[in-house]
Amino acid sequence: MKSKIYLPVGLMLFASWLGAQPADVRLKQFNIEKTGLALQGYDPVAYFESHKAMEGKKEITAWYEGITYRFSSDKNKATFLTNPLSYEPQYGGWCAFAMGAKGEKVEVDPETFKISNGKLYLFYNHFFNNTLKDWNKDEGSLKTNADQNWKKIITYPHDTKK
Repeated sequence: MKSKIYLPVGLMLFASWLGAQPADVRLKQFNIEKTGLALQGYDPVAYFESHKAMEGKKEITAWYEGITYRFSSDKNKATFLTNPLSYEPQYGGWCAFAMGAKGEKVEVDPETFKISNGKLYLFYNHFFNNTLKDWNKDEGSLKTNADQNWKKIITYPHDTKK
């Protein structure tokens, strides 16, 4: 009887290991505060549902693979937990323009964002420099470059290509 249980559990663990991003890699490479808090405390679901940046509440949090997220409502938290990857920002929450232009991890203004093809992109917007405007001028090329640059940064132990 025990062998019938171990095989499915073992297969599930192996499959999750193949598709998962180890928490230690995420904690090292994602744009998070020292506490592991993503998006400077902003609600990742609100970007999609309300089409605006909304601060999350300290008492409504969820943890996903090493990263802590805050939510403005229990409903948004529940929505996130059904499919966290759909709501996480691209490029670990770093500036999409900087990732595409130079492959650099640059801080963002969580209120400067864009939803494109169901993905959340964040941008630097300080000192009269709003990189969202530059992103919009050449989004296709910058996105392709950013995707490639991010893959170089976020490698996992189970990746076979570098």
